[in-house]
Amino acid sequence: MYWIYSGVMAFALVVTLPYWFLQMRRNGKYREGLLERLGKVSRRLSRSSQPSIWVHAVSVGEVLAVDDLVEGLKAAFPEHRLVMSTTTATGQRLARKRLGAENVFYFPLDFTFAIRNYLRVLRPELVVIAETEFWPNFLRLAHGAGARVVVANARISDRSWPGYCRMKFILRRVLRNVQLFLAQTEEDARRLRDIGAPAERIHVAGNLKFDTTLPAASAIVASLRSALQRAQSGPVLVCGSTVDNEERLLIRGFENVRASHPRAVMILAPRHPERFEEVAGLLQQLGIRFWKRSLWSGEPLSGGVLLVDTIGELASLYALADVAFVGGSLVPRGGHNILEPAQHGVPIIVGNHTENFRDVVNLFRSRDAVRIVGPAELPLVLLELLANDEERKALGHRAVETVQSQKGATEKTLHFLKDLLAENAQLPQAESAGQPLPTRAG
Repeated sequence: MYWIYSGVMAFALVVTLPYWFLQMRRNGKYREGLLERLGKVSRRLSRSSQPSIWVHAVSVGEVLAVDDLVEGLKAAFPEHRLVMSTTTATGQRLARKRLGAENVFYFPLDFTFAIRNYLRVLRPELVVIAETEFWPNFLRLAHGAGARVVVANARISDRSWPGYCRMKFILRRVLRNVQLFLAQTEEDARRLRDIGAPAERIHVAGNLKFDTTLPAASAIVASLRSALQRAQSGPVLVCGSTVDNEERLLIRGFENVRASHPRAVMILAPRHPERFEEVAGLLQQLGIRFWKRSLWSGEPLSGGVLLVDTIGELASLYALADVAFVGGSLVPRGGHNILEPAQHGVPIIVGNHTENFRDVVNLFRSRDAVRIVGPAELPLVLLELLANDEERKALGHRAVETVQSQKGATEKTLHFLKDLLAENAQLPQAESAGQPLPTRAG
């Protein structure tokens, strides 16, 4: 099965090479870390005498979600080296800030030749995969090298679910290489069982993203707040993680707000850096006054849009919002994480495409802690919330309470990982030296 899978992967890579080269040439995407993805271990990841714990976090959201867990692992296992891989460039930059460049690298493509190089250098005793990354060769080789493999914060979105169901006859074998699945919810646990994960290895530990620590108050937030106050600007609408075809709808809603509030400001943060210039062009085309965050030098803001063309600031910028909109949800893209504005006690609006965060959004909706709208309703809901201070503040307060009620997943996850590593320490020497491990219940 693995030979067939690897052959299909190689064929797909060759066929799609023109697309990857076009993306590299057009905006530099995928160029960074290319050799690492192909299995060349960077010198900064020099071989260490310490055994390692390898955490894989795809992008920024996953890196933030495992932040407290990583700190807990470092404290609990100081004799281990902790390393992290990411898939995206934005996740890579954030991970390097957190752990240092010498401990962070790009996740290798799912080919045996690429993966074995990292396993040989890092010698992981524990591999923790954040959320759901079922790479067959990686799971097989990591398990065969003696590592205990855990899928933490595991979820199966509505969008992914049909595809997994179609492939479950293959997944059943692949998932036996994982010793422990820590699901976000009972529904995620059920779906894992249905696609072939051994039931005795599945536990519900909660969602790590509820435990994410608010970023420290940043200098940019203080500067922006001061600029807004000097210009007597407001209200402030923060629109985060927006995607293609969504900004136009949001700008239309903002124009409705500005008709009643001429000093209103929108802080607009597109999801993908390669779209910054595209969105700037759209604002220019529509005749909207705007400032680029990268060029902003403290001038007063009023009656226009601050385009956030920087990385890593959105989570703290939500603190400025009178109302927050979380993107990827007015168009069918599955939505993005609403917990960052919720932690600030900000009233949240999302569109009706939130499949990627189904359980979180449903929880908030059950507690009247979020507003869900379609494109046509967005301007009206914005105006209603801005006209009603009491309801707006109550909505934000319920959002904070909802986050607080769900904390604790990091502690539960760390408990499971400690037990798993303790079990690994008791294995026969031949196994811990890297011989293939028999399949066990987690």
